[in-house]
Amino acid sequence: MLFDMPLDRLRDYRPEPEEPADFDAFWEKTLAESARHGLDAEFIPYDAGFATVDVFDVTFRGWGGQPVKAWLLLPRERSGPLPAVVQYIGYNGGRGIPYSWLTWSALGYAHLVMDNRGQGGGGKNTADTVDIGPDGNGSSSPGFLTRGIEDPYRHYYRRLITDAVRAVDAARAHTAVDASRVAVLGGSQGGGLALAVAGLRDDVVAAVADVPFLCHYRRASQITDAGPYAEIARWLSGHRFRIDEAMETLSYFDGVNFAARATAPAWFSVGLMDKICPSSTVFAAYHRYAGPAQIEVFTYNGHEGGAEYDLPRKIAALRGAFGQ
Repeated sequence: MLFDMPLDRLRDYRPEPEEPADFDAFWEKTLAESARHGLDAEFIPYDAGFATVDVFDVTFRGWGGQPVKAWLLLPRERSGPLPAVVQYIGYNGGRGIPYSWLTWSALGYAHLVMDNRGQGGGGKNTADTVDIGPDGNGSSSPGFLTRGIEDPYRHYYRRLITDAVRAVDAARAHTAVDASRVAVLGGSQGGGLALAVAGLRDDVVAAVADVPFLCHYRRASQITDAGPYAEIARWLSGHRFRIDEAMETLSYFDGVNFAARATAPAWFSVGLMDKICPSSTVFAAYHRYAGPAQIEVFTYNGHEGGAEYDLPRKIAALRGAFGQ
């Protein structure tokens, strides 16, 4: 059922952002620290038995120089550098197995699928990347949203978002990729990561954020008890006097704030019956997006959004962004 705002209100929903004064400095410092470590991207051929797609087991260095896994899929028949799609995965999922990721290579693109550090315990796809976080994270509720919630420098999403930024460099490191034509894409947590990368880099040509997670945390944690946002409410129900502290930490990882810095063309989607990523949180990021953006509304859908039925729209969008 519809439980958030009606669509006419969503069209005008522009909440006052919760943005720390040192947001840009925080991310400049974070990415500069990781840039001190070499990318060291390795592409090991993986025999998946495909007749038309080459698969590589990828390792590159993400946050803190720590190893991050990915898959790279390339159409076997190719000539010249290819446009690339860097894809991020939903909450508690991982890169899984390459047989799940054939769409974009079948369309003639290079396709890098980044693993989620420390996740993969509850999604359909497992993860192979270990999360080596800083010591002294403090208390957290089960999940990842409150892991390090007392300090943005120790928060889990500082590490994962840094990995996502570095994944673009990993894709570009392969000789088959046209470094000038790289797009980022994902759904749910993956959509939130795509927004973050678009906000932190000015060299991606497009961003696709389906039913994005990691947006407008305060409202999300107050209007839904479904999915990951409930982790915030659960932690704050015990830490009653630390609401402002927690929300300030989360504001460093809010898609609403990344959207304000993103200029690449973007395509959003939202399900009006989505209790996991409520529609108002998606519209909050969409309305603050600094570049050209479109949003597809699925009135009678939940967190699945348009699912595979929305692929033609995304294919057309990326073809345009890649100049095809």
